[in-house]
Amino acid sequence: MKNILIIDDEINICTLLSKFLSKHGFKVDTTMSGATALKMMKEKTYDLALCDYRLKDTDGAQLLQDIRGLSPQTIVIIITGYTDVRVAVDMVKNGAYDYISKPLYPDEILNLIHKAFVHQEAVKEQYGNALPPLPGSMPPANTAPPAPAAGHSEYKEPQSETLENRRDEKYVYGDSSPAKELYRQINLVAPTDYSVIIFGETGTGKESVAQLIHQHSKRRGQPFVALDCGSLSKELAASELFGHEKGAFTGAIGTKVGAFEQAQGGTLFLDEIANLSYDIQVALLRVVQEKQIRRVGSMKEIPIDVRIIVASNEKLSESVQKGRFREDLFHRFNEFTIYIPPLRERQEDIQLFVNAFVRQVEKELQKQTGRISPEVWECFKKYNWPGNIRELKNVIRRACLLTPQGEEISMSTLPLEMKESFTQHFVEDQVEELVQMAKDNDLKTVALQAEYNKIINVLKEVKYNKTKAAQLLNIDRKTLYNKLRLLNINY
Repeated sequence: MKNILIIDDEINICTLLSKFLSKHGFKVDTTMSGATALKMMKEKTYDLALCDYRLKDTDGAQLLQDIRGLSPQTIVIIITGYTDVRVAVDMVKNGAYDYISKPLYPDEILNLIHKAFVHQEAVKEQYGNALPPLPGSMPPANTAPPAPAAGHSEYKEPQSETLENRRDEKYVYGDSSPAKELYRQINLVAPTDYSVIIFGETGTGKESVAQLIHQHSKRRGQPFVALDCGSLSKELAASELFGHEKGAFTGAIGTKVGAFEQAQGGTLFLDEIANLSYDIQVALLRVVQEKQIRRVGSMKEIPIDVRIIVASNEKLSESVQKGRFREDLFHRFNEFTIYIPPLRERQEDIQLFVNAFVRQVEKELQKQTGRISPEVWECFKKYNWPGNIRELKNVIRRACLLTPQGEEISMSTLPLEMKESFTQHFVEDQVEELVQMAKDNDLKTVALQAEYNKIINVLKEVKYNKTKAAQLLNIDRKTLYNKLRLLNINY
């Protein structure tokens, strides 16, 4: 019989979960205090702890750290009323097995607890040290633990099989801290059968993350099917997802196999899931619950065995609050959430992506370009990248196409919006430097600042046509070039 400790400052939650879990064969103790919980764990071994993130005498992060130090074999699941994905990421990063959001559903908690124990045993028995140990758990008994890091008692993750240490032609693995945290979570969730929500801005690579999860799962030999829900009309969504029979509707000239059947035994990736209509969400909830589909125009139930990964540009919890996404369906999918950071938060990874994309495009175009100019690198560093990795790849494709064989990739090959952004940053830096060097009453500095701003605004207006800019400024081209040279601006 597994021992479970419930730590929550709401007596109703403690009572409800204690009665429910006791009926399902667990031995349950409860406490409303973090300090009392630590005392209880010193006196008794607990297999799992359900811990509220907000307690009166401490918070979940501190209590999680204390539990790991006191009883590292105990699995910890965080209960939180704060569904922000960053909180969830922090909890998993600090060693929690998973988190669950309020309001609580006893069946959902029971399912998560069972999965936690099954996953813990699976990692120990099937993989040994080949995958990272379950957060909060010890390495398998028949293997020696890796050497601890200096100043830390925690075990290091085995390095031989982690995603960030692998390189191939299809994926680029970053070296930044956010990237490493992303791969750690992929390593953690991939071997399970959890449903996964992937959240991130457009262009961050949500489908690539879904493919990595599939390729490192037990289903990797089975199909991976991706479907963009944002492109589905209300009329076609049911057919694309579940299939249809011949004659089911006008234009159904034959039987169609839907995405669920195509992904049988494998993984189904549903991108932009929040765009599905309410009716389709209801049908999808039934499929997830019953693990059966029914083609449009058919009465026959077809069993399906599919792992579901969904993605969204916005938090699904916010879509639920706005009434655009069903709460019960959200909780069905929300077994694990992965947040993909935008490229602007992964500056260290830009060079890795650029080098990989250049190699890919050179191979595609069958030509070799020279090095990337320092000015272009500086532009990449200052640019905000609203389109993230997808935008970066398109910029590299354009630059390589415009660059003659063997020549340096220069600023002239970049899109206009990047040149404008870089120029603006550069002028602001130059003017700020001049202002710092001069006194407040230095009229020459004020005049220079106004002159530079005027030149840049005119250049933008004529789309960087220097002849037209010189005409509008009432100066000759040579004078304009000299002024631009002072700013080190070259197009």
